[in-house]
Amino acid sequence: MKLQLDRPDGLNTFTAYGEGYVSVNGIRHSCNLAALPERLFPEWTQATFETLRVEDFEWLASLDAEIILLGTGNRLRFPAPELMRPMARAQKGLEVMDLPAACRTYNVLMGEGRKVAVGLLLV
Repeated sequence: MKLQLDRPDGLNTFTAYGEGYVSVNGIRHSCNLAALPERLFPEWTQATFETLRVEDFEWLASLDAEIILLGTGNRLRFPAPELMRPMARAQKGLEVMDLPAACRTYNVLMGEGRKVAVGLLLV
């Protein structure tokens, strides 16, 4: 699906998504990806949903963001509570959603000037 949104100059915006990929500013990515408005992190983790580790969440919690989104692929799945503890320790909000919802929500929050980050599981 293509997303049509006014893109603030120089900021990362999801412009499309589909089975096994997302596009950021028109560039297609098919690996796990994390994004902040000013920075991309291709292959932020090699994990699948089933192999996520505490370290993956510690890394997300270290990002300069108030709200962190986790896109779990084509369907919504919640990680085990012990994996999400780094978010609580860092006092960061974590919202878990499927990949399309994570892309759309990130675009809206980023467009509002919020300090948002997203980690997307594509594999």
